[in-house]
Amino acid sequence: MKAVISAGSNIDPTRNLPSAIARLRRHHAIRVLGVSPTYASAAVGPAGQPDFTNAAVLIETDLDPGTLKSELRLLEQALGRTRAGDPYQARTIDLDIVLYEGFSGNVDGTRIPDPELAEHAHLIVPAADVAPRWEYGEGNSRLIDLATPFHDRISRIMDTQLTPVRNEHYASERGMEAAVDEVYDPELEANVREMIVQLGEDPEREGMVRTPLRVAKAMDFLTSGYTTSLDEIVNNAIFESDADEMVLVKDVEFYSLCEHHMLPFFGKAHVAYMPDKRIIGLSKIARIVDLYSRRFQVQERLTNQVADAIEQVLDPHGVAVVMEASHFCMMMRGVQKQGSSMITSAMRGGFRSNPSSRAEFMNLIRD
Repeated sequence: MKAVISAGSNIDPTRNLPSAIARLRRHHAIRVLGVSPTYASAAVGPAGQPDFTNAAVLIETDLDPGTLKSELRLLEQALGRTRAGDPYQARTIDLDIVLYEGFSGNVDGTRIPDPELAEHAHLIVPAADVAPRWEYGEGNSRLIDLATPFHDRISRIMDTQLTPVRNEHYASERGMEAAVDEVYDPELEANVREMIVQLGEDPEREGMVRTPLRVAKAMDFLTSGYTTSLDEIVNNAIFESDADEMVLVKDVEFYSLCEHHMLPFFGKAHVAYMPDKRIIGLSKIARIVDLYSRRFQVQERLTNQVADAIEQVLDPHGVAVVMEASHFCMMMRGVQKQGSSMITSAMRGGFRSNPSSRAEFMNLIRD
């Protein structure tokens, strides 16, 4: 189901708002589909409170509204929010469900859809940015139409990038550089900066000033396998077929990070299956390899995960996966053997039970 989450902060918002969005992106049961621009608005309630910075996040989730609300409260707590006492007090972060697809009702004292959504600029304008055609209210009005009268009552923040686009799993390095005044993930950037200091470097010197931001972006890209799913990768690219001979994709290059030292290992994967009336789009095999390699890994597990995924989506007569890789944790440190490599294999079904099928596969990948 899709949902719209309203996010706001008036305590250090340039840190807390992007940190909240980053945590949403990393949540195992939440897929972020879009983030609105950010807006400045006056605090609701007594005078004297700092202005808010607001945004809206469009998500997809299997969590029911009650469970989603509980998860959002845990994210708030992690960012120092305490929901007690004065409801108008300044806060590090607000994360509220304002819309949930197919649901209307009360969740632990919260009405969904939010009955005040169309009454406040800081709610309706960002929500309309991420879900313009979502219908709301008794008249089933579109959010984009409801938001129109409010645009002159709220200030869009143009000079601070709080809402980076992520999950471009197959992009190259597009967007990896550091724009002027860009904020990406303040919490992760602060941790990288501290590591730089601990290692004896100066994070303020010219060549290092934007390094924490670049590292945060790079690590998100290199571990993007945590924020996507097998269903998303396959995307219904399964086709009926009478083919029953081996299908082999050779030399699929992959890059991963050793979970013991966070150093790269890389190489080639060979993936084969024996169809049982179903085949998969060719590129999907490479993307399945990427899905599991873009995590902290050990090669043995990675090989089995690729085999298990092919078996899960196709239920074929057999699956075979061989991966050969060079590991920087062995080449750059430790025994420092630059010419070494590691080979792992996983055999399922006919490739495991039939020696001739297994031999045919091994002969083909040697050619």
